[in-house]
Amino acid sequence: MPQGKNVFGEPLIPCSMEPLTGWYRTGCCDTGPGDAGLHLVCVEVTDEFLEFSVDAGNDLSTPIPEYNFPGLTAGDRWCLCVSRWQEAHVAGVAPRVVLEATHISTLEFVTLEELQEFAVES
Repeated sequence: MPQGKNVFGEPLIPCSMEPLTGWYRTGCCDTGPGDAGLHLVCVEVTDEFLEFSVDAGNDLSTPIPEYNFPGLTAGDRWCLCVSRWQEAHVAGVAPRVVLEATHISTLEFVTLEELQEFAVES
């Protein structure tokens, strides 16, 4: 699989190997056929965001062993659906973003300037 580009047009760096994230579970926020949610944005989750996500119908805190999903806790990095990041942004609870690990396709939905407001060091 070819390596994706980040929002700067450079090769994606891994978002998280533990917990292992990404649509393909490679640690990178790559996308491709079948990724209807567009898991493009590498975020660092907060308790506030995790509560928001539960309320929005996507519990990211509870482990799901059958999918090898450990459940997330504040500080974990995760490839998040771009639409969920946008919803959290509008609600004032957007998690921080690792720009170097966020897929360039994110820019089809969100501006680089918006993402930069939430940038965290890689």
